[in-house]
Amino acid sequence: MSGGLVALLDDVAALARIAAASVDDIAAGAAKAGAKAAGVVIDDAAVTPQYVSGADPSRELPMIKKIFWGSLRNKLLIILPALLLVSAFIPGVIPFILMLGGTYLCYEGAEKVWHKFFGHHEATEAPAVERGPGAESKVIKGAITTDFILSCEIMVISMNEVADASIWVRAMILVVVAIAITVLVYGAVALIVKMDDIGLHLAAKDSAAGKRVGGLLVKGMPSVLAAITLVGTIAMLWVGGHIMLVGAYDLGWHAPYDLVHLLEHPVAGIAVVGGFLGWLVNTLCSAVFGLAWGLVVMAALVPLKKVLPFGKKKDGQESGDTRAAVAGHPSEKPDTDAG
Repeated sequence: MSGGLVALLDDVAALARIAAASVDDIAAGAAKAGAKAAGVVIDDAAVTPQYVSGADPSRELPMIKKIFWGSLRNKLLIILPALLLVSAFIPGVIPFILMLGGTYLCYEGAEKVWHKFFGHHEATEAPAVERGPGAESKVIKGAITTDFILSCEIMVISMNEVADASIWVRAMILVVVAIAITVLVYGAVALIVKMDDIGLHLAAKDSAAGKRVGGLLVKGMPSVLAAITLVGTIAMLWVGGHIMLVGAYDLGWHAPYDLVHLLEHPVAGIAVVGGFLGWLVNTLCSAVFGLAWGLVVMAALVPLKKVLPFGKKKDGQESGDTRAAVAGHPSEKPDTDAG
C-alpha cells in the first residue's frame, strides 16, 4: 500500500513537472512570438486612437471597449482556428500567407510615407462621429475591420515563430498572445485618448505642480500621437521588409538578404556594440526594402483602383473615412452625404 502511494505521488510529481514545463514553454513561446509581432502591435496602437478622434469624451472609452471586444473575437474565434487548421493540414501555405501580410505592411507603411510628403490635404472632414446618428457604429465597424487585418498579421507572425511546437502548445501560445496583445494595445489606446482629459483635470487643481503637469499633458499629446504614428510607420516597414527579405531568401532568391548580411558584417565584429549595430543595420535595410517594395505595390495598385469598383461610394465618390484614418491623414473630399 505504501509503495503504491509512493508510486502514485511520484506519478503526480512527474505530471506536475510536465505541466510546469509546458507552462514554461507556453510562456517562452508567447514572449518570443509577441516580440516578433511587436512592429505590427505598435502600428495597431498608433492607428486606433484616430478612430475616436473628435468623439464626445464620454463616448471615447465605450467606443474603445467595443473595438477591444471585436478585436478579441477576431483573434480567438476566427483567425486562431483558421491558422491552426492551415498549420495542421497545409503548413506549406504559411510562408506565403506571411509574405502576403508582409506585402500589406509594406504597402501601408509606404502609403503613409507617400501621403506625408506628397499627399494633398485640401479639405478636412469633420470626425465621422459627428456625421449623423449611425456614424459611430460605422467608425467602430471600420476600426474592427482594420484591426482584423493587423490581427491576422500579428497571429501569422506569432504562429510562424512557434511552428515547431505541437498543435496544442501552438494553440495555447496563440491564445496567450491574442489576449495579451489585445489588452496591451487597447489599454494603451485608452490611456492615450484619455490623457488630455487627465491633463485638464490636473490643470484645474489648486496645486501648482498639478497645473504644470496637466498643462504639459494637454500640450504634449499631439506630439505623442505624432511620435507613435511615426514609430508605427517605421515598424510596419521594418517588419514587412524583413518578412519579405526572409521569405525571398527561403524561396531561393538570396541576393537581397545576402546584400543585407554583407552590409551587416563590417559592424557586427565591433566589441561590445557589434551585436546592436548589426541588428540596427539589418533593421534599417529591412525598412528601406519594405519602403521600396511598398512603393512598387502602390504603383501597381494605382491603375487598378481607377477601374475596380472597390472603395467607391454609390455616386462614384471615393470612400475615404476608414482609409484616411488608417493612413493618418484626412480625406481630400468632404462628405456631402451626411444627414
